[in-house]
Amino acid sequence: MPSRPSARGREATERGTGEQGGGAPPDHRRRAGALTALRSPAALNPALLVLAAALWWWALPRIDFRNIEEFGLLDRFPLAFYAALAVLTCGFVITLRRAGTAPLWPATYGAAMLVALKAPPAILYDTVRYAWASKHDAIISRLLAEGTVPSGREPSGGMAAYDQWPGFFSLDAALVRAFGVDAAASFINWAPVVLGLLTMPVLVLVYRTFSDDWRLVWTGVWIFQLANWVGQDYLSPQGFSYLLYLAVLAVVVRHFVLPGSAGVLRDRSALDPAAASVPPPTTTRQRAVAVLFLVPVVAAINVSHQLTPVMLCASLFALCLTRRYRNLGLLATTGLIMLVWDLTMGRELFLDTLGTLREKAGDLLGNSRPGFAGDPTGPGSELVGSANVLMVLVLAGLAGTAVLLRRALVRSALPLLLATAAPLPMFAVNDYGGEMVFRVYLFGLPGAAFFAAAALVPAAGAASRAAVLARRTAAVALPVTLVAMLAGFLPSYYGKEGMHYAPPGEVALTRRAFDRAPEGALILAATGAFTDSYYRYDRYERWFFTEQEVDENLRMLKDPAGYLAGGIPGGRPAYVILTPTQGKAVLGEGYLPEGGYDILRKALKSSPLFGVVEESRYGLVLRYRPTTGG
Repeated sequence: MPSRPSARGREATERGTGEQGGGAPPDHRRRAGALTALRSPAALNPALLVLAAALWWWALPRIDFRNIEEFGLLDRFPLAFYAALAVLTCGFVITLRRAGTAPLWPATYGAAMLVALKAPPAILYDTVRYAWASKHDAIISRLLAEGTVPSGREPSGGMAAYDQWPGFFSLDAALVRAFGVDAAASFINWAPVVLGLLTMPVLVLVYRTFSDDWRLVWTGVWIFQLANWVGQDYLSPQGFSYLLYLAVLAVVVRHFVLPGSAGVLRDRSALDPAAASVPPPTTTRQRAVAVLFLVPVVAAINVSHQLTPVMLCASLFALCLTRRYRNLGLLATTGLIMLVWDLTMGRELFLDTLGTLREKAGDLLGNSRPGFAGDPTGPGSELVGSANVLMVLVLAGLAGTAVLLRRALVRSALPLLLATAAPLPMFAVNDYGGEMVFRVYLFGLPGAAFFAAAALVPAAGAASRAAVLARRTAAVALPVTLVAMLAGFLPSYYGKEGMHYAPPGEVALTRRAFDRAPEGALILAATGAFTDSYYRYDRYERWFFTEQEVDENLRMLKDPAGYLAGGIPGGRPAYVILTPTQGKAVLGEGYLPEGGYDILRKALKSSPLFGVVEESRYGLVLRYRPTTGG
């Protein structure tokens, strides 16, 4: 047999062959290798991320937020902005292929999508976004000035909930002092980004408790972000307490498993291929220690918000329906903390709420209606309403599909399913000022997003014909669904941006109107949904006169000046503030019919009962002059 050539001989032979043209030239081989490297996940993942960042950064200064019309920011975003979101979605889907070995890439894309979706107002806006955020800024500023929460009923009314649940505002006041800034307004627009980034790891902890499949986990987090359109993630007690609620839920599902409760779920063969094994059980002593660690978190929830403690008790009660998490001690502790606060600091509002139960309890239809006075009008508002409904239907349809088709996963993730359904009985209790439907959706969203992801990410490894068909279907359904949910999120979140952004000139006009009015004056405005509507709220009483039944507003439009004059107490100085933001709000919320705000403005301006104090394109300020009327 011929002897084998040495390594040096083989190298010389290959080099000679290449030089003679019998093989690929070195340059060609290098180019082929470079193309192969560029197509590899190691290069593709950062390349798509950089491309999306470049498109987004280029689009950012071209967002025409100063000229918002009826479609909000939807027609003010340049095409590059939408392209950046599409690239991020594409990159995320690609990273899922290796999510088990490189889970940081889906996490990076998830964080990038969150920033891309919610950071533009924080970077661009020169005023506080959203009227209720400016209201919270006013409360924080007052707390900083006085050093304590006031006692008794406020002259402006409706502020008891903030004074009796001051925990969140005290924390923000401490942050203002720690950062050395003048007010919370300097960082308030960043709250959606910060709260979203803090929520991501907590959701991962919850989802990893029930699934070992990183693809399912990160898809669930991604869907949660796109489906979280209800706008409760601004600087608010609800946004803060919701994060703490999720943290408590994560600790409970991971560290409160009772010994001997898992049964057949300890057997991997009985589980869905994507399901995680039940966490190890804990002893009575370990659970008692965990309760002690959770008490400050539960207390922080109770001193910050009224509804979240109720939702937390409902979720813990639902978990007790399973043998796995039948921890009555934690439920009793949580309920006791809630009652103690409600009967002490929150006693006034708590008793008022109990008084409304007789009227609201059992009214499922009334309590589940959104808190609009009428039907929002205008193409922008109608688009937002349609997008909201479609988002809910898509999420419910996907989650329901997973519950029906992946019963083995549902069996192991039953606690999460029960926690998802726990808020539903709230519809039978109260309407929460017309917002119960949004809060029930918000608290049911974590579990719904997990099961929706389970419908789009089939279990890997199964070789049956049905499993192969499911994977092929998911390869198309997953990106299509994520793009569709992105298309639903944008109008839901940004479709009414005309109500949420007020230019500096409008804010300045509003503040001048308040500063001009004497202390104790009555301030009238069409609605409270405008920036700085609660500026110096402790010095004035407010009347947002369209925030009532539509029939009453239609009666008011027949004689606006006479209607308002009839509601002003004798001898009380009164001022009317009307701004463009209010005009968009009363239309978007359905308080007035189309054109009703213009009728109102013209009637008050021309009436001898009201004199013009200031007028510009930023608004109109009127002073009540009773001596000139008949």
